[in-house]
Amino acid sequence: MNAHLQPTGSAYFIAKETQVAESHTLSVLVDNEPGVLARVIGLFSGRGYNIESLTVSETEHESHLSRITIVTRGTPGVLEQIKSQLERIVPVHRVVDLTVRAKIMGQERPIEREVALVKVTGSGEMRAETLRLADAFHAKVVDATVDHFIFEITGKSSKVDQFVAVMKPLGLSEVCRTGIAAMNRGPQGM
Repeated sequence: MNAHLQPTGSAYFIAKETQVAESHTLSVLVDNEPGVLARVIGLFSGRGYNIESLTVSETEHESHLSRITIVTRGTPGVLEQIKSQLERIVPVHRVVDLTVRAKIMGQERPIEREVALVKVTGSGEMRAETLRLADAFHAKVVDATVDHFIFEITGKSSKVDQFVAVMKPLGLSEVCRTGIAAMNRGPQGM
């Protein structure tokens, strides 16, 4: 085995060297009850899988169902293993790999959006530049004083990343991101 591919206890080393790791978005429908999220996260941490983004919210109040959206990275074999293991957790009702479904439908990726609150401090000309750039990114001012702005920005993660990078030299002081919300195009539900 190559020196740079020494096992680390992570499931990523189960795959053959010829498989390429990909980022996939999984949607998991679960009962909204205590401990469910801990079981799902435990599956990832116990097997050395990484979570790049995680969002959870109740989506069907009457049925007491929540939707967990997980962005993870792995080879096709590892991703299939993750999906299979998630399906065996009780009370998971359904697991959909939104990335695979998008490709089947002839699309590159599912629709993915993220919300971020970004605080920028500064004065004088920097404030005017901050507002000009925020406007270019369609970020909304949700709070302002004479020494700071808090912006709300919604979009693809790459857009949020770019906005944060642009705000750094202007006095970026705090960032809070929601994680990715995602769904496939078309009339079909999860």
